[in-house]
Amino acid sequence: MQLLISAVGRAKPSPEKDLTEMFLTRARGAGGSLGFGAIDLREVEERKRLPNDQLKAREAELLLGTVPPGSVIVALDERGQDMSSDAFAQMLARTRDNGAPSLCFLIGGANGHSDTLRAQATKILSFGKATWPHMMVRAMLAEQIYRGLSILSGHPYHRGD
Repeated sequence: MQLLISAVGRAKPSPEKDLTEMFLTRARGAGGSLGFGAIDLREVEERKRLPNDQLKAREAELLLGTVPPGSVIVALDERGQDMSSDAFAQMLARTRDNGAPSLCFLIGGANGHSDTLRAQATKILSFGKATWPHMMVRAMLAEQIYRGLSILSGHPYHRGD
């Protein structure tokens, strides 16, 4: 099963970009033996200045355009469900075991996700009630993917209960 992070905006060289890449590289190394194939990051961007509602709709269109057919979609949104790292790992395993071709995590732009995108998501996930910079969310998500794969493989990276 493929894991995909699709995010609005282009990352410039930064510590956040480096951190995201580090955790994605680690996840790629850990995922193969667990039945996870490609682990990718795709960036989309609308360069036209549009009113907020139109921009959210266009970003949704761009994000959903990166999602392979039959994928399970998880939208990251501050109004979503909090999830422990163990529960996140179980979501990865359950999605893989149910035969989904891919699990796609969608990170919206500064104005958030459109209602249309949220309605198409299988799950809406939150990293808490705080508002996080979008580049930090990428790094946090990449870390949770790596942590989830570590939990599934029994690797000592995750030192939970």
